[in-house]
Amino acid sequence: MFLVLMTVLALQHLDPRKAKDIPRDKYKELLDTSTRIEQRFSLDTKISVITKDLVSRYNTFQKDDFAPRQPDEDAKAEFDDRSKKKGTWDFKESYPPMFFIVNDKGDILTRYRAPHFTYRAIRNFITSVDTPDTPKQRLYGRFMVSGPLPITLAGSQYQLYVGERWNRPPSFLFQLFDHPFQLLLAVMLVSTPLLLWLSWALSQPARRLEKAAQCVARGEFKTDPTLEKGTSEFRQAGASFNQMVEAINQMISRQQRLLSDISHELRSPLTRLRMAQALAVRKQGESQELTRIDTEAQRLEQMIGKLLELSRMQVDSHINRESLALPLLWEGLLEDTQFEAEQMGKRLTFNDIPQRNIHAHPQLIVSALENIIRNAIYYGKDTIRVSMEAKSDQLIIRVEDNGEGVPEEELSAIFRPFYRVSTARDRHSGGTGLGLSITESAIRQHNGSIQASRSPLGGLLVEIHLPLD
Repeated sequence: MFLVLMTVLALQHLDPRKAKDIPRDKYKELLDTSTRIEQRFSLDTKISVITKDLVSRYNTFQKDDFAPRQPDEDAKAEFDDRSKKKGTWDFKESYPPMFFIVNDKGDILTRYRAPHFTYRAIRNFITSVDTPDTPKQRLYGRFMVSGPLPITLAGSQYQLYVGERWNRPPSFLFQLFDHPFQLLLAVMLVSTPLLLWLSWALSQPARRLEKAAQCVARGEFKTDPTLEKGTSEFRQAGASFNQMVEAINQMISRQQRLLSDISHELRSPLTRLRMAQALAVRKQGESQELTRIDTEAQRLEQMIGKLLELSRMQVDSHINRESLALPLLWEGLLEDTQFEAEQMGKRLTFNDIPQRNIHAHPQLIVSALENIIRNAIYYGKDTIRVSMEAKSDQLIIRVEDNGEGVPEEELSAIFRPFYRVSTARDRHSGGTGLGLSITESAIRQHNGSIQASRSPLGGLLVEIHLPLD
C-alpha cells in the first residue's frame, strides 16, 4: 500500500501541465539559443525591427542557427507537399520554436500569426511565474512554454519566452490527470495483482496453521516444520504450536504407558492369587468360597487383559496413522464375523462397503467395530444387520440386532468404563464392561461420534459417524 500511495503522489509531479523546473540539458540549450539571438541582432538598435525579423523568419520557415529545431531541407520539402495537398501543415515534429520577447511591463512584443490560445497561454505563464530568476516550463495543450530567460536586445533588457510544439506525453496520461476517478481505476488495475499476490503470500502461514489445527482437532498430533516459516509473528506462532503438539504427544504417551504398566503389574499378584487358590483346592477340596474366588479371579484377569489390549492399541495411536481404503480395512472382519454367526445359528448381513478412504490407526479402528459386531452376535437372537453409508465427508456405520436390547434410560451410560447393564443382557454374560468403552475411546480419538438407540429389529442399534478423507 505504501508503494501504491507513493506512486499516486509521484504521478502528480509527472504532469507537464504544471509549472516545474526546466531540465538541465534543456535549460542549457535555451541559454545557448538566447546567446545566439543576442549575437544575431547585436547591431540592431530598434526592438521593433528585431521582433519583426523573428516573426518573419518563423512565418517564412527559414533555417537559422538560433533555431536548432527547425526542419532540414527534406522536412521542408515534405511540408511543402503536404501544404499543397491539405492546405495545412501537420508535420508536427518540424514546427520551429516561437520566441516571445517581453518587456518589463509584461507586454508581448513579438506578434506571430498564431491562434489566440497561444498568446493566452503565454500571458498566463508570465503571470504564474513567481520568481523570474528561476526559469520554469509548463504545457498548455500541445504547446510547451519555457522561460523567462534574460536577454539584451537593442541596448535594453528583456525577457525571452520560448514556445514549442509538444508531442511526447500520451493523451491518455492527461485524461488520468484530469479525471481522478480514471486515475484511481488505473492505479487499482496496476496495484490489484500486486496486492493479491501480497495477500496470498501473507495468508499462506495462516492457512498452514489452520490446517495443522484441523489435524489436531481430528486427533492427529503431528508437528509441521513449515509452520516455522514466514514472518516473525507466524514463525513464533508456528514454533509455539509445534511445542504444544509435542507436549500433548508426550502427555498422552505417558498416560497410555502408565495404564499399560499398571495393568501388567496387576497380573503378578493375580497369578499368585490363582496359584494359592489352586493349592487350597488341592489341599481342602472344592468349596463354595474357593469357587467364588476363582470366578472373581477369572473376571479380574479378563479386565486386566482388556486393559492391556486397550493400552497396547492406544500407545502412539495418535501418531501412527495412515490413509486406508474402507474395503481393505473391514471386509475381512465382516466375512469372519458372518461365518462365526452362521456357526451359532444366526444370520449376519452387510451391504457393500463404500469405496472411500479413512485416515486412521488400523488396529484401533478395526477393534472398535469388532467389539460392536461381536456384541450384536452374542446378544442377538438370530438376526444381525451391519450397514455402511458414505455421505459427503462422513461415514455412517449402523450395527443392530434383534435381541433384548438395553433400557432407554441406560443407553447413554453403556459406553462408560466398567458399566454393567442391569438387565439379563449383561448379567449372564460375565462381561467386564470395557468393550463398548474401548470402542467409544477409539471412535473419539478418530474425531468421530457413537450413540446407541433402540433398533427397529427390537434390539440395540449402535450408530457410528467417522470423518472420511
